[in-house]
Amino acid sequence: MSKRRPIAWALLTGLLLAPPSLGIPIDDARLRAAGLETGNWLMYGRTHDENRFSPLDQIGERSTGRLGLAWSRELGTTRGLEATPLVEDGILYISGAWNLVYAIDARTGGILWHYDPKVQRSRALFLCCDAVNRGVALYRGKIYIGTLDGRLIALDQHTGKPVWDVSTADITKPYAISGAPRIARGMVVIGNGGAEYGVRGYVSAFDAQNGNLIWRTYTVPGDPANGFESKALEKAAQSWSGEWWKTGGGGPAWEGVVYDPALDLLYFGTGNPTAWYRALRGKGDALYTASILAVRAATGEIVWHFQTTPGDNWDYDATQPLVQAELSIRGRMRKIIMQANKNGFFYFLDRATGEFLSGKQFVSGVNWATGLNPRTGRPVEAKSFLESTEPMIVSPHPDGAHNWNPMAFSPTTGLVYVPAKSDSHMLHVPDMQWAYNPDKGNAGGDDFYEGPMADKDHAMSGPKGELVAWDPVRQRAAWRVRLPTASGGGVLATGGNLVFQGRADGILAAYRATDGKQLWSFDAGTGIMAPPVTYMVDGVQYVSVLAGWGGPTALFNPPGWGKMKSGFGRLLTFRLDGRAEFHPPPFGHQGPPPMPSFVEASPEQVHEGELLYGAHCAACHGINAVAGPLPDLRYAGKQTLEGIDSIVLAGSRASMGMPSFAKILDADQVRAIRAYIVSRARADAMAGARTP
Repeated sequence: MSKRRPIAWALLTGLLLAPPSLGIPIDDARLRAAGLETGNWLMYGRTHDENRFSPLDQIGERSTGRLGLAWSRELGTTRGLEATPLVEDGILYISGAWNLVYAIDARTGGILWHYDPKVQRSRALFLCCDAVNRGVALYRGKIYIGTLDGRLIALDQHTGKPVWDVSTADITKPYAISGAPRIARGMVVIGNGGAEYGVRGYVSAFDAQNGNLIWRTYTVPGDPANGFESKALEKAAQSWSGEWWKTGGGGPAWEGVVYDPALDLLYFGTGNPTAWYRALRGKGDALYTASILAVRAATGEIVWHFQTTPGDNWDYDATQPLVQAELSIRGRMRKIIMQANKNGFFYFLDRATGEFLSGKQFVSGVNWATGLNPRTGRPVEAKSFLESTEPMIVSPHPDGAHNWNPMAFSPTTGLVYVPAKSDSHMLHVPDMQWAYNPDKGNAGGDDFYEGPMADKDHAMSGPKGELVAWDPVRQRAAWRVRLPTASGGGVLATGGNLVFQGRADGILAAYRATDGKQLWSFDAGTGIMAPPVTYMVDGVQYVSVLAGWGGPTALFNPPGWGKMKSGFGRLLTFRLDGRAEFHPPPFGHQGPPPMPSFVEASPEQVHEGELLYGAHCAACHGINAVAGPLPDLRYAGKQTLEGIDSIVLAGSRASMGMPSFAKILDADQVRAIRAYIVSRARADAMAGARTP
């Protein structure tokens, strides 16, 4: 061994310092050592641990005053940008709206190549959360991207040309992929989404070289009449009631996949059941929805599970990012996996066994549960929520105390930095007349509810955005920073004692990691959801982040959530002494909507249109017809309003992402929606209102 160590170190040093011309591939060994490549960012979370910590310290707490823009690159979209850039040898690889992929020169921002998979835009009807994508994977000279129409595509890393393209899902069903692929054992691992519409969740592993399917692990049991794929699923079926398989069951793994090469285990979280509500779905824990699963990477066999929200009734997915660490717990080093869950609790598990170690509320206002069982981690659900079918205010909101936006763990401070929302809430009303319909959403909420408390949720103040520095061992906050907006983007921690985070109002800020003091900020001109990354080129440290406001919060545009800034998406890159000029083009309408001279309608028709708009249009065009990234319908011209049937029913703009609603709405209902839109335009024109 003594003779091999110098040789191994020399090889590793050569790998880290090797110029791009040597063409050293990104293989499994290099990914295992990715933490040593401080100049690159080779994986979604930088390392297999996914702690999003870089030891780079050229940009540090004492030099932030010199931090400035190096360059910016607009990407030609107003949709959401959520991706983590990957960086190898001075080249950035990013994905944008509708799964466009770019290779960009990290020194200049110049586009080296780009690829458009030509996703069918009409599938927007079955996208819960905008036309977004969270990133790509790099491996053996290829770039991998999962698409919104359920494909997994391998591209040549140097040219952007397709190498292979496989379907991961039945395209006749409402599956979509928004998460970034992960690499394990020469395989590309990918999940999918669609529980709000009715799908059966699963994770798949494909051969990275040729795209052949190696294994597939379902997260919920299927039709018992057809048998079960595993003993684990047969056992899980005992926790369901009714005929759950007819809706698919839900539980998709749409985000949060990590890999431990030493244990050869893959971990991922699963989403909500279909429908959301137990009153519609039946009793039982509904395994393995709202759970963290560990599967054997070689075979996909389920090794252990931990259910964060048994019998989920609130859309509390467990798909939030998972972070691995080795920490001392009561004097013993433990292999840990951590998650700040949507449901408001921070979980601390042994990743070898799934043993619950501890869990605490990391935000205020949680009311659905009073705490966790200290031995099992099972939530103690508040009695008032156990069997109720009545409307109620529930907290956290289904958007979560923490959602997909990545958190970061610093081994230097021992803290986890979480983009959080506290005191979030919603009016929770199951539709007792709900029946599964494959042509529309199947969350099961009563979108037309007008009973007691109907206006209460809108009257209440919105959630409070926070950046929380969480001590995972002590299970308490070391510090909190209150944000001026409800929504904060993903997080980066660095060896410069800094934490970077963007937010909905377009501000990218750097905080001191030890106490949360803000040291620097930059106005990006549009809201930031994505996490920043940092890397080094030619001895210079850079920080890059995608700015592009989108996702369900941006589309829904809820009032009371603070200033949210829509605009043109771009990639921003910073360095010390950067002096690039920045002039983001104006976005949106600069005055009140014009007074429409079109369509007289009865109050009854306007009211019907208001309910229909809220049920079918607000998720993309905003509450009260006040839009964020997508067209603000209050400004629609006479020609557009006269041709609304061709748009909404005939799908004349399906290629632009406006699908046909012919299976959901009829002509009279569309006219009622038009009457409501016109009434909103008139009201705001008369009041001289301006868009937010």
